[in-house]
Amino acid sequence: MTKEDQEFYTVRRYALQQQEDGGLTPSMEDYLEMACRLSQGKGFVRVGDLAASLNVQPPSATKMLQKMAELGYANYEKYGVVNLTKTGASLGADLLWRHEAVARFLQILGVTEGLLEETEKIEHSLSCGTVERMIFLVEFLKDNQEWEAAYAKFAREKSVQPAVINIPG
Repeated sequence: MTKEDQEFYTVRRYALQQQEDGGLTPSMEDYLEMACRLSQGKGFVRVGDLAASLNVQPPSATKMLQKMAELGYANYEKYGVVNLTKTGASLGADLLWRHEAVARFLQILGVTEGLLEETEKIEHSLSCGTVERMIFLVEFLKDNQEWEAAYAKFAREKSVQPAVINIPG
């Protein structure tokens, strides 16, 4: 472990550091992820659809799309449709993959109530490397089903109701 890995900062400081390094804000990530999700199959998204999906007002979505266009992630024309650039589509797909990976991991832990909220809270805080390790564990568990019985036994011994485990695809 390096000295840098041992230095503690607040969550806000880590987020600011990520932005200083050219990273997107969590809000920008949400917009890009949702734009990617909504544009699948048709190649574009409408501002109103994006705003509705994120539960924000259309002017807020327009402002964010303008920022995304400035950063080269989207092509946006006032009152028109939004097309993600090649870079935006690629990053959006990565963000969508990260979201699904975190959700699958939480499902394995037995999180059912508030799954979407928990996923949203966590996904912006994890590095790609951490998400990749989570997926590695998910894949291992899918390939080694005997862990479920051991987990259920462990939970019984600890007098804890084990989660209903269903490893998603």
